[in-house]
Amino acid sequence: MLDDAHRIISEDYADLLIEHYGDSTIFEKFTDATVDIINSILAVVHVPVEQITNSAVYEFGYSAMPSLFGLISRESLEASGVPQIRNFPNFDLRGQGVLLGFIDSGIDYTNPIFQNEDGTSRIALIWDQTIVDGVPPEDQYYGEEYTQERINLALQSENPFDIVPSIDEVGHGTMVAGIAGGSEVPDQNFFGVASEAEFVIVKLKPAKRYLKEFFRVPEDVICYQENDILFALDYLLAAAARLNRPMVICLAIGTSQGAHDGRGTLSNYLSRIAATPGIAIVVAAGNEGNARRHYFGTVDRNIGYNTVELNVGENESGFSMELWGQSPSIFSIDILSPSGEYIPRLSTSLDENREVSFVFEETLIYVDFQMVESQSGDQLILMRFTNPSPGIWRFNVFERGDINMGFHIWLPMDGFISDNTYFIQSDPYITILSLGNSELPITVTAYNDLNDSLYLNSSRGFTRLGVVKPEVAAPGVNVTGPTLNHGFADFTGTSVSAAHMAGIAAMMLEWGNIRGNLIGMSTVELKKLVIRGANRNEELEYPNPDWGYGILDIFNVFDSLRIGIII
Repeated sequence: MLDDAHRIISEDYADLLIEHYGDSTIFEKFTDATVDIINSILAVVHVPVEQITNSAVYEFGYSAMPSLFGLISRESLEASGVPQIRNFPNFDLRGQGVLLGFIDSGIDYTNPIFQNEDGTSRIALIWDQTIVDGVPPEDQYYGEEYTQERINLALQSENPFDIVPSIDEVGHGTMVAGIAGGSEVPDQNFFGVASEAEFVIVKLKPAKRYLKEFFRVPEDVICYQENDILFALDYLLAAAARLNRPMVICLAIGTSQGAHDGRGTLSNYLSRIAATPGIAIVVAAGNEGNARRHYFGTVDRNIGYNTVELNVGENESGFSMELWGQSPSIFSIDILSPSGEYIPRLSTSLDENREVSFVFEETLIYVDFQMVESQSGDQLILMRFTNPSPGIWRFNVFERGDINMGFHIWLPMDGFISDNTYFIQSDPYITILSLGNSELPITVTAYNDLNDSLYLNSSRGFTRLGVVKPEVAAPGVNVTGPTLNHGFADFTGTSVSAAHMAGIAAMMLEWGNIRGNLIGMSTVELKKLVIRGANRNEELEYPNPDWGYGILDIFNVFDSLRIGIII
């Protein structure tokens, strides 16, 4: 049998996220299982993959299945007031003494923009979760940790990857880290925001095949598991404590899974640690605003249902779709396929799993009903399609209850589903990806600083519960960032704007925590300062579901403090 550590990376074992609250007896119901404790609340249980059947949601609960996260991808310093603030000697802030933490696709540590002038690395630590049979960090069980000393040895070698074999094959992690804190290269028009900060990097291991198959995510898509992100967060927090420095954690990853209310496992955890002194958490809003992958509807009392029309594109092998009903109503559905085959109303008053097949279609749909989903408290209807027929699918949604609250449906995020599968009557709002709905972190949308226009594809707020998200807009259109060939290119999307905000946050932690102006500053205080200093258009009403509280302006933040305004 494989030892416990190998179960974490083995495709033969599945991962379940379980809330235990210190009660070890909860694990006794699992057979042939090993347990990795994340913290006092959460653990990962590893079981043979054969135990994960199509009824897994019914057997273990929706929250036990780790969500799948994808990369959020599609002249910025001046727009945010950075050069202005640096004109004042006491405010020449460049992130010195602050750590920038990234949980992403890794980093190209050989790129000179991550090095000091003497050629030594500005990367303090790398945890590469993909390394097999390496030496993991303390309190972790997989991957390998590389210290700054070892990275410097690698940089001095003719073959650095023989010493530190951590490679960013995708480039996304290198891009966001570079924009947030890369060294300045003026002749290439590149200026990292916090150019003297140091980095702590987690390269996420790819999601396991069984989980991608379960949620019908294409095999070749890059995505990551929720449990690996949770372990990565704990590693970053431990690194900040170990190095005794404040840290900005930037998350340019997201998912459309979940209730979009900030109450999921990972979202809740982010809000808890965002209140930690010396920690600032920045999250990208997502690029789902124009993708037509969100539907909101209310049931017409006169006809008794709401008809949802979904266009499924050609060659769509499969996808998942989540309907979240607003409490206290109870929802049910019927289905009409493109060929006209009708599946009568599917309703239940209990948690249930059903398999729906068709006579004239090859399509198979697994439908999971969670009447009171454990984290949101609301009803979930999860539908997983295999070989869906192209064309228009119609779902009549019925509501039982005396309060007409409505319902939401989300399709998977960009990259997990083709652009040709979408709702005919979609809603561009409440499209912020799940982590961006976390209450305390700073959620950032993207705008074009050349003309002050919102990036067309930016996800829009608010959350499903009406919490204001995003909080702020940062430059995110045609921003220069590093590539994997040590060159530069223009990048667009909310990953870019989140990276920009992360650099600004590092400047603010330097001012507050390193220079002693606001000791113990956390995300909570930092966010208030950012909101207060944001530029607002007099013609718009704020908070705004597109813009949040306005456009990021670090000069205004400190200017407001200079004239005596306090938190």
